[in-house]
Amino acid sequence: MRRAAPVERAHAGAVLRAEWTKTRTTSSTVWLLAAVIALTVAVAVAATTALKCTAAGCGADPARSSLAGIYLSQTIVALVAVLAVSGEYSNGMIRTTFTAMPRRTTVLAAKAAVVTGLVLATGAVAVAASVLVGRLILPGHGFTPAHGYPSLSLDYGPMLRAATGSVLYLALIALLALGIATAVRDAAMAVGIVLGLLYLFPIIAGAVSDPHWHRHLEQIAPMTAGLYIQATTGLDQLPLSPWQGLGVPAAWAAGALLVGGGLLRVRDV
Repeated sequence: MRRAAPVERAHAGAVLRAEWTKTRTTSSTVWLLAAVIALTVAVAVAATTALKCTAAGCGADPARSSLAGIYLSQTIVALVAVLAVSGEYSNGMIRTTFTAMPRRTTVLAAKAAVVTGLVLATGAVAVAASVLVGRLILPGHGFTPAHGYPSLSLDYGPMLRAATGSVLYLALIALLALGIATAVRDAAMAVGIVLGLLYLFPIIAGAVSDPHWHRHLEQIAPMTAGLYIQATTGLDQLPLSPWQGLGVPAAWAAGALLVGGGLLRVRDV
């Protein structure tokens, strides 16, 4: 029994290296991650260019505008995570993977670690570039200390929280997509479910006229609540605090991984 733990760690390390090799040698993954950066920055340029502040208290949140690209680039992140699982099912490679490592939850954990690491690194670059875009563009559009807006910088606590939280949010969306893809195995269905969870909740919440239910729907919506982490103004008007909001997609991701991992263990390949 004393020797089992080192053997298990060795097997886990081998699986992690195998998943890393499969991921980095897949050209689509590289291009999709590059697209995450490009799209996030492009939307940041468009959003900050369109924003104007001609007087004090103009009501805009420059941090959210600078990080607006996350709203769209999360779809590419979800696709990267889905393909990490469904791609092996579609080409039959999953049988070889499970033959080499019968402990399926170890394989899922390795996939989660590799995908999360790649998304965190990609998200950090995308977010840092977006903050730089806001820092360069927004002062020329009236977002200055004279109008009540500090310089957009990671030295500013709320901006640092918004930037760091945005990177973590992308990683949570990747884990959510990974869990769903593991559960359903089909890429198109998995992407459809993930996008439905992200974008249909706000639509449904917007259609609900009752303020009580509207607030509760916003509190459980993974994207709406998760992106509260980007807010640096009007925090008292949010249904949840920024970090509480980020906990919502974390809970969704954990649930998806538990369901996906459970199904992975009990059913045939």
